[in-house]
This record gives sequence, structure tokens and C-alpha cells, in this order.
Amino acid sequence: MGSKKKAKKSQNDVSDEVEAIKEAKEHKKQLEKLKETQPEFYEYLKEVDKELLEFDADDDDVKIGDDDAETDLDDTGVDDEGDLDDSDVEKAVVGSKKGEQSVRAIITMEMVESWCKGIQENEKIAPVRSLLKAFRVACHLAEESDEKSSERLTTMSKAVMNKVMVETLTNMDGILRNLMNLPAYGGKKEKLIEVKSTKNWKKYQHLVKSYLGNTLHALNQMTDAKDISFTLKHLTRSSLFFAAFPAFLRKYVKVALHFWGTGSRELSFASFWFLRTLCVQLGSDCLDECFKGLYKAYVMNCQFVNATKLQHIQFLRQLFVEFMLVDLPTAYQHAFIFIRQLAMILREALNMKTKESFRKVYEWKYINCLELWTVAIRKYGLEPDFKPLAYPLTQIISGVARLVPTARYFPLRMRCVRMLNCIAAATDAFIPVSMLLLDMLEMKELNCPPTGGVGKPADLRTVLKVSKQALKTRSFQEACVSSVIDELGEHLAQWSYSVSFFELSFIPAVRLRNFCKGTKVERFRKDMKELIRQIEANSEFTNKKRATITFLPSDLATSSFLEEEKQSGASPLSKYVATLRQKAQQRNISLTESSVLYGAEPSLSDKMLAESDEEDGGDEGGAIFNSFYLQQKETREKPPEVEKKQKNKKKPKSLQQEAIDEDIVEDLVLSSDEEDEPMDGSPLPEETDEIEMETPKKKKKQKTAADGSVKKVRVSKKGGKKRKRGH
Repeated sequence: MGSKKKAKKSQNDVSDEVEAIKEAKEHKKQLEKLKETQPEFYEYLKEVDKELLEFDADDDDVKIGDDDAETDLDDTGVDDEGDLDDSDVEKAVVGSKKGEQSVRAIITMEMVESWCKGIQENEKIAPVRSLLKAFRVACHLAEESDEKSSERLTTMSKAVMNKVMVETLTNMDGILRNLMNLPAYGGKKEKLIEVKSTKNWKKYQHLVKSYLGNTLHALNQMTDAKDISFTLKHLTRSSLFFAAFPAFLRKYVKVALHFWGTGSRELSFASFWFLRTLCVQLGSDCLDECFKGLYKAYVMNCQFVNATKLQHIQFLRQLFVEFMLVDLPTAYQHAFIFIRQLAMILREALNMKTKESFRKVYEWKYINCLELWTVAIRKYGLEPDFKPLAYPLTQIISGVARLVPTARYFPLRMRCVRMLNCIAAATDAFIPVSMLLLDMLEMKELNCPPTGGVGKPADLRTVLKVSKQALKTRSFQEACVSSVIDELGEHLAQWSYSVSFFELSFIPAVRLRNFCKGTKVERFRKDMKELIRQIEANSEFTNKKRATITFLPSDLATSSFLEEEKQSGASPLSKYVATLRQKAQQRNISLTESSVLYGAEPSLSDKMLAESDEEDGGDEGGAIFNSFYLQQKETREKPPEVEKKQKNKKKPKSLQQEAIDEDIVEDLVLSSDEEDEPMDGSPLPEETDEIEMETPKKKKKQKTAADGSVKKVRVSKKGGKKRKRGH
């Protein structure tokens, strides 16, 4: 009964307001007609009551410079500047099942263009308020049919919604910065703290809150990658404002982290650039949360890997490493924790020696994490903040390579060798990887004739373990021997200018000769003899120069030994390895068109990062948000009965299990709290930096009440609810 009275009261209020506007217009027309019919009486009124003749139904335009201007945003969809003429606003009566009626105002393209023109003239605040109201309507189109809403319902066409979204996201940041006297672009947190104490901030901060809040709601509703990328790219300019709204900051960070880990290449980069700009401008407010969230999202992407997915994983790896540059000391602290967790998992496998413990190490998640930190060492290995991490990471990789020394894990061992070669090249430190490679040549699988036929072409880059049948094929043997020659050549070429090259290459040369004597495959013997000849030629090259020096091996002058030759790549091994790289590239192209070879990650710093600093002018004129409009329209037009049935419909067991698995944090995933943080800033349980070694127990289901409180629901084994308890 009370709801009917309330609805009737709101209907009467809307009708009274529309009627009052009509009467004001009629009164204005009568005053204008009086000037023609009774000019003498009009002159008398002009002298006695001038304000009566200057009556205007549209006197709610407010100057931006007026200190007494009222800029509060109401929730109605009617503009503050329009006259509500039939040419500008079409009114329709919308009836509900209970007979209630409300006025639906339709925002037209002419209204939006008039607001944009008024904003460009930079004279009035009313168009800004009107545009923000229309922006709110565009972000909540799917919710405007709520029966409990007492507002005047507002709607718009697809073209108008696209115009409102593009104009607001493109220009609102500059408008708000102008109102707050902030720099046109960028800025630091300290500058916003100074502005928060000014009069302009207190007067216009609700405009900023409205813009950020409605944009967040739109991002949570969008499903099209282009819409989300466009929104994030333009919202990046407003990163400074998040310093004044910590609750919004936490929400936006979680949304961006989700898009970074689950989106396409373009969306991942847009999310990365948004998070990077936040951390650069706001500093420690979100830096730790971004590091943890990015690492967790990266690990979750590495669970299931194929040749195509590896490319995207490599792209995310490059973005993560680029993000470390924001604050290397903080990145070192997080990297130390994550590398330590990898070491703990390896130690458990060495101690337990069970299939389950081995599986935690010999899986894509673990290997891709090692490759992530290898790329970080390769890029920042000479930095004082990161160089100490090279030694523990090398020890872990070496332990992983020797954990299960069987032929079936040859691909995994080759990936470990590539990582060790990358670390050695980045830090200029000697790592004895030759023993890992030479041990592979002595295994019986590479010394016996292939009994499994030719077999399919073996691509060791996209697998960690091969089947027993593949071990006996000729293609697998050829792939293994070729990989050993390539990586051993890379290792020796790094030290082909060292004064001690003869000593460090002596044992590898002896063992290679033994392999040539024992192998029965003429092709393998031919390739090995060529490598041995190049090693001997390089030893002669270094010994010839070493005979002319006078310093001791412990002198610092050894670092300048053959420095000029090193710059020009004149050693025999360097020239030989260059040809090996060309042959390996041709083999990779023949196997697959996409290169997923470790160490060949696509570079993103030069082009993509430069384009992010420029204005996006090419995508602002098109219909960007068409899919967003159709999505909201379908949601709004869905019958309530159907929606209710879908909510009450029980999910299949497979879907229920998938939903449960999403909440379970396994192995390498951080055990940080996944619940949304409250907007009122209430404290949350402390986050832990540890990576869980075992699958945690399933969380108790929670149900949120209408008043915002959380009710815990106890579920019986059969799935039925037993009782509810307020929390």
C-alpha cells in the first residue's frame, strides 16, 4: 500500500513539474503579446516592475566563475539547459503492470551537440552537468526500467549514446582539470592534495565522483574488447583523480587486473598502461596490489598452454617486466618473495620425491614463472637492485633441469638451458650448462637406432614432456641433437673471447669426440665434428693472443682481453653460431608460422608504449559503443519472469564445479583476498604474500542482503540451505 502511495506521489510530482514549465512558457508569451496590444501599459510595467518583464523560463544557466553557483547533479535525465519543447524532448507514457505511469524523456542528438558547443565556448557549467547526466543515463540504460525507481525515466538512441560516451570520455578529463586548476596532463599525487583544500575542489568534486563512478559501472557491464580498451585509454588521463577516492582506486585496480589477465592483446596492453600510469602518478597507494595482481593473473594464464597461447603468455611476460621499471626496489622485494616460493616448491619435490611433488615443478605454471624472472634478469640484471636475484634463480633452474633426468623430459631441460644461457649473457657470469647438454648426448635414447619410424616433426618448444612412442622416432632424435648443438654453441660463443677459453672448452670437446665415436648415425657424427673443429679453431684464436700478454689471470686487465674482436664478432665460434641461428630459424618456420621460441619475445617498448602517449584521434568518430548499447538494450527488454527463472535455475554440476574452481587458489597463485573491498573504506583481512602449496578448503558461501550486510549461509551436503545468520 505504501509503495502505491509513493509511486502515485512521484507521478504527481512529475506532472506538477511539467505543468509548471508549461505555465511559465505561457506567461512569457503573454508578456510579449502585451508589448504589442498595450504599449503604454507595458512602458508603465517597465518603470515599476522591470524584473517581471525580464522573466525567463530558462534562467538556470550558471556561469563557471560564479562562486554561488549550484552544481549538484540530480538523478533526472532532463537537461538543465533545454526548454523541454516537443522538438527537443519527446515525452512518452510508460505503464507498468500495476497501472503506474511515468514520463520518459528522450535525449536527442541536437541536445548533445548543444551541450558540447556550450562546453567548447567555456562559459557555462550547465552543459557540463547536462552531459554528465546524459553520461549516467548511457551507463545505466539497462537499469532504467526498474519498477522501484521514482525518477523520470530517460532514454536515448544508439547514435546518441555513442556520441555521449565518446564526448564524455574524450573531453571530461580536460574539463575537470580546468575547473580544479590542475595541469592539462599528468601530475603527481602531491598536487591533488594541495587542490583538495581549495574552494573549487569542494564545489566541483561531486562532478569528478559522478564521472568516475559511472565509468566504473560501465566497465563492469561491458563485454566488447574494443569498448573496454577505448574507455581505459581515455580514463588513463584521469588517473590523478583516484588519489582523492581510495575506494574507487581499489575497484578500478581490480577491474583492470581482470581485463589484463583475461583480455586480448589490445585490451591487455590498455589495462597495463592504465595500471602503470596509476602507479607512476599515485606511487605506493596501489603499487603493491598491482604487482601481486599482475603476477597472479600471469600465473593463471599459464595453466593451459599450447602453441598459440604461448605467444600471449610471452606478451604478458613482456608487459609484466616493463611494469617493474616503475619502481625497481619494490619490484625486487616482490621478485625475491616469488622466487623464494619457487625454491620452496623445488625443495619439497627434492625431499618428498613423489609424483605429486614432481608434478608441481614439471608443469607450465612453474616453468613460465621461471622464464618470467629470467626475462627480468636479462633486462635488469646489471641494475644493483636486481643483480642479487641472478644467483638463486640460477640455482633453481639448475635444480629443475636435474630433478628427473630422463629422456622424456628433454624439452623441459632444453628450456632450462636456454634460461641459463640468457642469465649468463645478461650478468656476464659463467654458468656451467655444458654438462647438462652433454649428459643428454650420453643417454641411450640418442645412441640407439630409431625403432619408431620417422614420426611427426618434433617441436621441442611447445611441450615439456614427450611420449614413449615419440622417443623412438628419428625426428625426435634429430630435434634433440640439433638443440644440443645450438645451445652448446651459444654457451661456448659467450666465452669465445675469454682468456681461459681453452680450459673451459677442453672437457666439452673430449666428450663430443666420444659421442662421435659411439654414435651410429652419420648425420649426427658430421654435425658434431663441425662443432669440434670450430671449438679447436677458437682455442687456437685465443691462445695466439694469450701468448702475447703479460698480465696474470687475477689481474683486472683480463676484462679487456680481445675486447675489439668481441665488438666486431671476429671469433670463429661467433661466426659459426650465427649460421646455427639461421638454420634454427628456418626449422622453426617450417614447424609453425608463429615463433614461440624462448628468447624471441616480441618487443613492445618502442612502438606500443610510444603510441600510448599520443592522442587517439582515429577511433573517436566511429560507432565505438554499438555493442554496449545492444547489450544494455537486451538486458532492459528481457522479461522479468524469464530473468527470475534464470536466477533460480539450478546450475549443472559441471558449471558449479567450474565456479568453485575459480575461487580455489592453487600452487603458485597468491592467497590474497578475492572479495571486493567495501566502498566505505572499512578494513579488510590482511593479505598474505605467500604462494599456497596446497589447495585450500572451499570457502563458505556468503549472501549479500539488500541493506549491504553480509549473511552467511550454511549449506548442507545435499545443497539445501539450513539457516541464515546476520553478520
